[in-house]
Amino acid sequence: MIDAARLDATFHALADPTRRAILARLAAEGDITVMDLAEPFAMSQPAISKHLKVLEKAGLVSRGRDAQRRPVHLEAQPLAEATGWLIEYRHYWAAQFGRLDDLLDELQRLEAASGKT
Repeated sequence: MIDAARLDATFHALADPTRRAILARLAAEGDITVMDLAEPFAMSQPAISKHLKVLEKAGLVSRGRDAQRRPVHLEAQPLAEATGWLIEYRHYWAAQFGRLDDLLDELQRLEAASGKT
């Protein structure tokens, strides 16, 4: 069972394009320092730190210790949980679309049959 509060925190964190960009960068480059993360963004290091706090609260990133550095690390488990939750709805909608396809097929058969009479 998925923890609703954790799922809420994950989707809240993913709602911001800067946070999504941070996660994408971590996925592509691996662990990276806050200073390096802040580099391509037009914002200060403290602003990036605020985004990281939201990501940390959601469990999407963690910070390690490597001598004097504190690299940021992507934690994929909350993303996997959110994906699992979304997949359930995908199955639901696939079934609904299947039913709609069946209905449309039946209507087309009825229309074709009534046209032949």
